[in-house]
Amino acid sequence: MEKLRFALVGCGRILKKHAEALKGNISNAILVAVCDINLDKAKQAGMKYQVNYYTSYDEMLTKEQVDIVCILTESGNHAKHSIDIVQKYKTHIVVEKPMALTLEDADKMIETCDLYNKKLFVVKQNRYNLPVIKLREALEKGRFGKINMGTVRVRWCRTQEYYNQDKWRGTWSLDGGVFTNQASHHIDLLEWMLGEPISVFAKSKTYLVDIETEDTGVAVISFKNGAIGIVEATTATRPKDLEGSLSILGEKGTVVIGGFAVNEMQTWNFIDNSIEDNEILSKFKETPPNVYGFGHVKYLQDVCDSVINNTKALVDGLEGRKSLELINAIYESIETNQEVNLRFQPKKCKLGH
Repeated sequence: MEKLRFALVGCGRILKKHAEALKGNISNAILVAVCDINLDKAKQAGMKYQVNYYTSYDEMLTKEQVDIVCILTESGNHAKHSIDIVQKYKTHIVVEKPMALTLEDADKMIETCDLYNKKLFVVKQNRYNLPVIKLREALEKGRFGKINMGTVRVRWCRTQEYYNQDKWRGTWSLDGGVFTNQASHHIDLLEWMLGEPISVFAKSKTYLVDIETEDTGVAVISFKNGAIGIVEATTATRPKDLEGSLSILGEKGTVVIGGFAVNEMQTWNFIDNSIEDNEILSKFKETPPNVYGFGHVKYLQDVCDSVINNTKALVDGLEGRKSLELINAIYESIETNQEVNLRFQPKKCKLGH
């Protein structure tokens, strides 16, 4: 079978995870080119991964045969780049989290890909972590009974040096704060586990860095199934990353996934204990080298399978939009100091503006 040809637009921090996943780890995919408006970044990436490099994606997509483009640019530019590429070059799109900053942009991305019959994939690689998959299976089997509470904690370290590396970081127009950037994966996991949110109340502060947006925040979410969700997110942990965790508590059981990348099964307790349960803690534990985890390989393999077999992906544009709407509602609550009901039309949310 001929391999699907990938190109990467944006050679920043996350490029490494995509490039390494595509260089020999996925049998039906090949990386053919990279692009960044910064020549040094593009050249460095091209040389490292032994592919052609460009400073214009128009030039790249005119010269190269490409099936799928991964959009790895600033979050606030995801929509512009995705829509432009689909309209001009008719490729499928993989876009890093968050898919966009405004709901209007997210809807335009979904509509454009539908119009040109191209698939839109939003990167949520933590859904593919082994402990997360096992937790999801337990939920689908009804082992928790009625869910009472779900909690995610992101306690990471991002110093001023991190934000100074690129002018767009920590800005409302192109990035957002800890809720949008670092915690978006965890908010997605919470919503994936607990279902439809109906309201949220949130608070935030900026403590240890000089940025437009927040480095610390908390949110309390009410879900349709009656559960309460808690989001605790900060990049003001010092001196290093502490945890990225997910807890689900129900009437018949409790599961806690910890580590710093939602990668380590720490608690697996159910009233109806089985023989398999005794091995869960030892079997479902991963130790990734950083907070990005191991999920990009599995995620991009799912992308390839979806394109080749024309099947629905685990995280398409509509699925990716769900957590973005909740994040927008979190910021709306912060600005209004009120509980915000979903679905809603953002009025004071600064994200993307």
